[in-house]
Amino acid sequence: MKRKNQRLLLGLTALAALGGASALALSALQDQAAFFYTPSDVEAGPPPPGKAVRLGGMVEPGTLRHLKDGVTMTFVVADKSATVPVRFTGVAPDLFREGSGVVAEGRFTADGGFVADNLLAKHDERYVPPEIADKMPQAAAK
Repeated sequence: MKRKNQRLLLGLTALAALGGASALALSALQDQAAFFYTPSDVEAGPPPPGKAVRLGGMVEPGTLRHLKDGVTMTFVVADKSATVPVRFTGVAPDLFREGSGVVAEGRFTADGGFVADNLLAKHDERYVPPEIADKMPQAAAK
């Protein structure tokens, strides 16, 4: 085999190996990626049940309920035009309360509810990321 053909074969083999490694990495990361949704996004086109996502919005006042087991709570996450019922089992952050911002990590159920595995409470209500500022009721008021 000529040297030119050997270099070409080696280059093509290296590109194929790099492409295969990239495909494997993307496949592995796709299962771990959590996409961010607001209640309006969910109303427009809900994600498939069971897919790991993040749901962000405001905890609607008057909806926080603690169940008898002491660690499970239900509440409603809302934005300007839509709401999503959420169920969380675990210890909530100290700053989590009604009327505050929250990002819940978890999965949607087939009935349209959300089961959260983790809650992230916003500590400063004055800052809202620009890409979701128009979707949050308190952000528009400020």
